[in-house]
Amino acid sequence: MSPPPLAPRRPRALVAHDDEREDDWYWLADATDPDVLAYLQAENAYTDEVLAPLQPFRQLLFAEIKSRIRESDVGAPARKGGWWYYGRTVEGQQYAIHCRRSDPDRELDAAGVLALATAGTTGVDAGEEVLIDENEMAADSEYFALGVFDVSPSESCLAYAVDTTGGERYTMRFRDLMSGDDLADEIPDVYYSSAWSADSTTLFYTRPDEALRPWQIWRHRLGEPTETDVLVLQEDDERFFLGVGTTRSERFIILTSSSKVTSEEYVIDTRRPEEPPRLVEGRRQGVEYSIEHAVLPDDGDVFLVLTNDDGAENFALLKAPIDDPGRDKWQVVIPHRSGVRLQDVDAFAGYVTVWEREQALERIRVLGLADGRDYVIEQPEPVYSLGGGANLEWEATRLRFGYTSLVTPSSSIEYDLETHERVVIKQQEVLGGYQPERFHTERLWATAPDGTAVPISLVSRRDLPRDGSNPCLLYGYGAYEISIDPTFSSSRLSLLERGFVFAIAHIRGGGEMGRGWYEDGKLLSKANTFTDFIACAQHLIAGGYTGPDHLVIRGGSAGGLLMGAVTNMAPDLWRAVIAEVPFVDVLTTMQDPNLPLTATEWEEWGNPIEDPEVYRYMKAYSPVDNVSPRDYPAMYVSAGLNDPRVGFWEPAKWVAKQRALRSDSNILVLKTEMDAGHGGPSGRYDAWEDEAQVQAFILSSVGLAPPG
Repeated sequence: MSPPPLAPRRPRALVAHDDEREDDWYWLADATDPDVLAYLQAENAYTDEVLAPLQPFRQLLFAEIKSRIRESDVGAPARKGGWWYYGRTVEGQQYAIHCRRSDPDRELDAAGVLALATAGTTGVDAGEEVLIDENEMAADSEYFALGVFDVSPSESCLAYAVDTTGGERYTMRFRDLMSGDDLADEIPDVYYSSAWSADSTTLFYTRPDEALRPWQIWRHRLGEPTETDVLVLQEDDERFFLGVGTTRSERFIILTSSSKVTSEEYVIDTRRPEEPPRLVEGRRQGVEYSIEHAVLPDDGDVFLVLTNDDGAENFALLKAPIDDPGRDKWQVVIPHRSGVRLQDVDAFAGYVTVWEREQALERIRVLGLADGRDYVIEQPEPVYSLGGGANLEWEATRLRFGYTSLVTPSSSIEYDLETHERVVIKQQEVLGGYQPERFHTERLWATAPDGTAVPISLVSRRDLPRDGSNPCLLYGYGAYEISIDPTFSSSRLSLLERGFVFAIAHIRGGGEMGRGWYEDGKLLSKANTFTDFIACAQHLIAGGYTGPDHLVIRGGSAGGLLMGAVTNMAPDLWRAVIAEVPFVDVLTTMQDPNLPLTATEWEEWGNPIEDPEVYRYMKAYSPVDNVSPRDYPAMYVSAGLNDPRVGFWEPAKWVAKQRALRSDSNILVLKTEMDAGHGGPSGRYDAWEDEAQVQAFILSSVGLAPPG
């Protein structure tokens, strides 16, 4: 076995607030330095060598993952106007194919369209049109991602945007859906989000600045030179991102400027796209709001306003007249409730749906506009997860949403808002005889050091003993008010079938338990995220679900920060650590406002440049800054060379420092995707291969890999 790569020390003094840190691997941040690329390649070669004995096992796991998936498959179709829209995949091809099927007389239902598409009835005579074949577009590119995919209201033109590096800077193009040809219009360097005018002649889009912050919204008229595009809105405050979209009614274009804790919105009538945007309510620090257009029986056209204004920590739903929607006109529809977080609102011609969260569970509340009904859609399991669906029509009386749990495959549900009939339009097919009744899922509650009850979602085989001998994979994130809800994974079955317990720690910093849960896990309360996670691990051990010799942990991005922090805090508690694109060089990154996202992230993590207390607090948990000479568990670390969210150098510096200081002989590998960004490989087969490698490492770390 070759020795691991050792990145040379090139000390650099970093001074702030009368404190000096010495960073021996600061130089690894320079992607133009040939030595940096050579080091990353050396680490990749070392990873391949170390994991080579697992290659047959990895291929077995890949075959298992692939064998459970219907590779040629069709997604649940959604109606818009005279068309049914859906995506499908083809065996052997990496990417999705986006299609539609003509049905102007509304003779088909979703099940009928699904049957036709699944049977392979394609081509002009069968009524199917291929809008975008991502496989053709990707061609020989190592990476491919489709950003914007936006069909015009006339359904005659498609705006789409493509990224082939993973750097999240897209090129926008327009496809004539009558001829299938692309127009001459081409807009480079665009970001996510878009909105069409009512007459389908004008598209609004966003552009990022040098730090990849979407800071401008532009207006493009089809057929005109892009040089004549009009700047509609520019955001100069580096904390704020811009986004653009349309209301479900397609009456208004919504332009949003938001930071982590503050937002404001502008509106443009889709029938008059050249009018200047109209401000709804000016920004006030700490106040967030979003709007949706609705038509209420007693009020006519209104904006529904979801906001935390006036002390509504978990948000309230208000209404405002569209002609004068300022704060002084806001009236309560659903008041603030301390235990219920209002997350989103969706308006239809006859109904309003409100997405809520209580006790770490999502739910959908329905408000009937004609009869005043107010009810919550019942779900069949005690622990589950809901997701949005393709609800493309304003006049719809059936709601599409996604449903899944740790044992129930992802399902597309169509719910009749009048009769309450629930129909499964499409459920993820799990090949190979999957039997959900063989598995058990439950909700546990751990106790944090400050007495807070922290929820855990768990799944395992029903026949496992509770004697501490089971291997366990504990997953965590805990940032940005993002909830990691219990969802099904067919690839996870390779672990569960081999006796693994899988658990999700719903720690503070996430949004599972409301806005206060998030607030208690950020800024100068960030340490709660880490101690919550450790408490969840200790609860699983105390309950006999697993033991320290069998406990593996996994997290990515901000969850990778979690992995680094808890590994420093409790290295003996973990058998192995999977840290994917981990945000581990927190203090140095948050002191560099020239990096992508840093300025807007200060409201999440704090600003160590301006505030010495934040500096000291952040330094105390920053994983890179707290690596020390000691034994660490086995680690699998990943990075993306083109990652604009977590610089590749963060995991590289973390691994380099560990190689220099750690005293154990446990495996430590760093895999850098040289042609990808934050999300790793873009093709589905490549992603399955990547997951198979991670699972081979996990199983090997607890002695469940066959002899190499």
